[in-house]
Amino acid sequence: MPALGTICDFLDRFAPSVLAAEWDNVGLLAGDPGASVGRLMTCLTITPESAAEAVAERADLVVTHHPLPFRPLKRLVTDTTPGRLLWQLATHRTAIYSPHTAFDSALWGINQRLAEGLDLREIVPLEAVAGAPEGTGAGRMGVFDAALPLGEAGERLRRFLGASYVHYVGELAAPVRRAAVACGAAGEYLAAAKQAGCDVLVLGEASFHTCLEAKAVGVTLLMPGHYASERFAVERLADVLVREFPEVEVWPSRRESDPIRLL
Repeated sequence: MPALGTICDFLDRFAPSVLAAEWDNVGLLAGDPGASVGRLMTCLTITPESAAEAVAERADLVVTHHPLPFRPLKRLVTDTTPGRLLWQLATHRTAIYSPHTAFDSALWGINQRLAEGLDLREIVPLEAVAGAPEGTGAGRMGVFDAALPLGEAGERLRRFLGASYVHYVGELAAPVRRAAVACGAAGEYLAAAKQAGCDVLVLGEASFHTCLEAKAVGVTLLMPGHYASERFAVERLADVLVREFPEVEVWPSRRESDPIRLL
């Protein structure tokens, strides 16, 4: 079985930390690099459900997209949700690794896979990242083979992600050709999308005021939800890890789900 440090080294190459946002907390967040890893679970977020699954399935490592902890902790106690989950996993010697925004922007990361899932062509980073490897950067943008209605692009996105819904800003009949992609809560990329001449920005979610600004500046939005825009990629990451470490049993969490429900 490979050492935890060996798997971390691979993940560091797969999603280099130079791509992570300055505010982020990426890399190995808990664990002994010398420990062996025989069972590995990927997930979008460590929640009570996914943590319980990791413990029940005796996972040696959880690779979670969203970091835990995300913000610095002054004490590790069980009267807060982060403290309780960290204590639970540490008690069972389950390590935690998070690639987060580095994975968003990696060469084969979430935004690249989203752009390809939409069948975009001429895909390039939306924003440059200083010191980033060639072909990587924040977000992605590309073009459809031909202009298509916003509604058709939204349906293509919904099918690719298997999403229950896609929120939108704009007119469903509005033609879109150049598209920007930024997973998760990515309203900060609206200005870059506008500057790049994009007709549509595909993102997980956006604030009400970002939606108003998009309408004002003439950029349409497609929003399948934070969970849907990223969860598919941790399933793909499990496949990558299976190929790289065939001696490790790897699976994407079976218990986590989108907390948002529709009436």
